[in-house]
Amino acid sequence: MAILLKSPDQIARLREAGRLVAETYEELRPHVKPGVSTGDLDSIAEKFIRGRGALPIYKGYGALANRGRLIRPAFPATICVAINDVICHGIPDDTLVRDGDIGIDIGARFRGWVGDSCVTFAVGQPDAKTERLLSATQHSLDLGIAAAQPGARIGDIGAAIQKYAQGEGYGVVREYGGHGVGRSLHEDPFVAHVGRAGMGAEIRPGMVFTIEPMLNEGTADTKLNEDGWTVSTADGARSSQFEHTIAITDNGPEILTQV
Repeated sequence: MAILLKSPDQIARLREAGRLVAETYEELRPHVKPGVSTGDLDSIAEKFIRGRGALPIYKGYGALANRGRLIRPAFPATICVAINDVICHGIPDDTLVRDGDIGIDIGARFRGWVGDSCVTFAVGQPDAKTERLLSATQHSLDLGIAAAQPGARIGDIGAAIQKYAQGEGYGVVREYGGHGVGRSLHEDPFVAHVGRAGMGAEIRPGMVFTIEPMLNEGTADTKLNEDGWTVSTADGARSSQFEHTIAITDNGPEILTQV
């Protein structure tokens, strides 16, 4: 069940966690360029997060077993990476970043509270289609945040994103979405990026959750790679994602994961 924050101290702690995630992006930004490996970016992020007294919350997260048999290993890295046709949850390795785009998803636990965010960077000399995709995804996030008003419904967020993104000709990923954030990485509610206005749980002051639209240049269909984590577009088209953690206040949404 979603936590409804009442204490100013709780909100202050979440702001600290969110700010740390935002500062990690600023640490990474000058290194995100053609020729750097995704593994090197992961090392830079982990060193920075741990150096600030926080923990990379993705590392060691999410192992799945069935009847004693491991069917998905724990996530092995600090950041998730998504180059071009990868949608989310890509594992850093010796792959080199190239012209185009790379999505970087970062989560950290700081003083017991979680911050979670994703930024897709334009790398090198991206073509006009990549720049348009990134711009549309960022605008989709902005529309979703604007729809997250006290008294509105969770479905209003997905409806705003879906109407705009599909109107621009993009597929909107359905299987993966936003989620509550607090002391754990994934809490209620689930925040879909498609939906019907006026439907779903009421948005109330004290709720904290992510909005993280994933837009594909082709269809919305996805495929899970053999590593059990990396999600790519089914048709090989490019994808982009932007994410913020927001807190709902009496006056509207407050973005926690920005400097």
